[in-house]
Amino acid sequence: MSVFHNGVTYRVADAHAHIYPGKIAEKATDSVGGFYDIPMQNVGLPHVLAQRGGEAGIDRFLVCSVATKVEQVRSINQFIQEKCKKYPEFLGLAAWHQDIADIDEEMEDIQRRGLRGIKLHPDFQKFRIDDERMLPVYREASRRGLPVLFHTGDSRTDFSTPRRLMNVLEKIPDFTCIAAHLGGYSEWEDACRELSGTNVYIDTSSSLFMVSPEQARKNIEHFGVDHTMFGTDFPMWSPKEELERFFALGYGEEENRKILYENFAKLFSLTE
Repeated sequence: MSVFHNGVTYRVADAHAHIYPGKIAEKATDSVGGFYDIPMQNVGLPHVLAQRGGEAGIDRFLVCSVATKVEQVRSINQFIQEKCKKYPEFLGLAAWHQDIADIDEEMEDIQRRGLRGIKLHPDFQKFRIDDERMLPVYREASRRGLPVLFHTGDSRTDFSTPRRLMNVLEKIPDFTCIAAHLGGYSEWEDACRELSGTNVYIDTSSSLFMVSPEQARKNIEHFGVDHTMFGTDFPMWSPKEELERFFALGYGEEENRKILYENFAKLFSLTE
């Protein structure tokens, strides 16, 4: 499976996709769309992601869901684990919640399930990225080699600003994390001004529809082509259309290969 563009064939990974169990998928999808006042283009079902992504030529997907209550964490992680077994093209991120009491026990469970990192959405979960309670979580994730994907940025809130993530990195410089949405959804300039670091990755999800190609390239070049990954934020956007938006940035073959697959494969130690 691959993507063909301007005479070149690319392998593609989607570094940002959400999936939900069938009984709540429509409600969860609608809830996210309502929060952002953006019509959702898909329903967040695993088979729909595999189908729509596959039709676009994508063959790896980093899948996740968010726990808004501590008691949801284990059931979400079991669901993600099961879907990664069913769909070999999926890599799973674990849910986490700021009220988890036993950090070591939960991290052990995450790794027993074969999950490859952690997803946090501070705006949905109502905690600040730099909350002191979360620093031991970040340190332990870093020790175990589990990258953390943050929803980062939202000009309507103060939970997930690029500055708050930078506050964490100043205390834990070796913390490997992904600042989604080009480093800060609706705060792209702030991301360039406030956030930096050699262990910070960004993804392109839920940004290319809104920013100019010039702004997108500015953010990518600030964080580095070697630290940027393609992402769709499925079910919000069509994988095919997100690829078209990405190619419209006008990068060359070497940069495209890195952003579309190679950086993802390196971060998550993929050898196939």
